[in-house]
Amino acid sequence: MAGTPRNPFPTVDIIIELASGGIVLIKRKNPPPGWALPGGFVDYGESVEAAAVREALEETGLEVELTEQFHVYSDPDRDPRHHTMSVVFIAKAAGEPRGGDDAAEARGFDPDELPEPIAFDHRRIINDYLKYRRTGERVWPTRS
Repeated sequence: MAGTPRNPFPTVDIIIELASGGIVLIKRKNPPPGWALPGGFVDYGESVEAAAVREALEETGLEVELTEQFHVYSDPDRDPRHHTMSVVFIAKAAGEPRGGDDAAEARGFDPDELPEPIAFDHRRIINDYLKYRRTGERVWPTRS
């Protein structure tokens, strides 16, 4: 036996659409710094859908309705801390986001006026989402 297998960590990210047309980003409390889509690790025994709803509530204070699964992003370099694979959902929510858990702040942003820096590969995810919303075309995530 070659030892203990190493596997990517399963995570979720949520593109939360607001009635204003904006999307919700969180300002991270912990490294890596920057703004990010709400999300986090899937707990043992938890479905990815339940993890997405839980992480959205913990980090933004918003109760979300998942509307669709968007993509899975799994580039080994997407997170500088370790190899993760993220199931990305699109969701709708009403209300005003507020930071909680490991989010110092949560705010809605016009997708064309996003803050900097954007952490992880979330700029790419947002760009893929914006293209999908404009054209209906899904961009197949590939390793850069």
